[in-house]
Amino acid sequence: MNIIRLSAVAKREVQRFMRIPVQTILAPLISAALYILVFGIILGNRINFLENINYIDFVFPGILMMQLIFGSYSQSAFSLFFHRSTKTITEMLTSPLSYSEIVLGYIIGATARALIVSSGVYAIAIIFTDATPANIPFFIFYVLVVSVLFALLGLLIGLWAEKMEQLNMLQTFVLTPLIYVGGVFNSIDMLPENIHWLVKINPIFYMVDGIRYSMIGYSESNLLSGAFFLTGSAVILFALVIYLFKIGWKLRS
Repeated sequence: MNIIRLSAVAKREVQRFMRIPVQTILAPLISAALYILVFGIILGNRINFLENINYIDFVFPGILMMQLIFGSYSQSAFSLFFHRSTKTITEMLTSPLSYSEIVLGYIIGATARALIVSSGVYAIAIIFTDATPANIPFFIFYVLVVSVLFALLGLLIGLWAEKMEQLNMLQTFVLTPLIYVGGVFNSIDMLPENIHWLVKINPIFYMVDGIRYSMIGYSESNLLSGAFFLTGSAVILFALVIYLFKIGWKLRS
């Protein structure tokens, strides 16, 4: 691992999304602000929710998680797809860069975008709610592991996709539905009991629940199992992406 080579890849990825801040940073901030305003403030004031927990405080961790997921996934998926389309990935593969340096560079860039957007969302939320984390180590862990996990997932889709439309398929038909039924806007107890199992097999439920616990101290799942699951998933995806880069799957033509 060469720090200079790694930092060069990461710097390029950061510069890539910083060149179009309206699309990569401002648009997600506006979207999150609308979620906070409509679901947290306007509707939240009319919802009788959990005792001692305001609805806006319950909803905000999920909104923050949404921005982490979409920001990290979009950055790595679209960036790798672009480099494959323009054949610039071939130059990277023939350079002195190792596979781990390339993959980690993409991850750092995607994580940086997710953190910048989520920091802006956090700043907006301070105006409306008590956004002080109840457990800072847990908060840092979930923010980082989710960003890395979806950066890796984005790389997998960036490798697989042959058309631009395919990059949006996962986000539109998989991630968005899973997020909406993953406990972002409601407690699991608010759902019919016969579909609780559906929520509990949704991996995003454990991400939202974990970051919610880190912020307001409220949880509906086994946090230790969720943390191990997310960490294990990130390690497996990292190993898979490295392997696919080594064999040149859809990278060399």
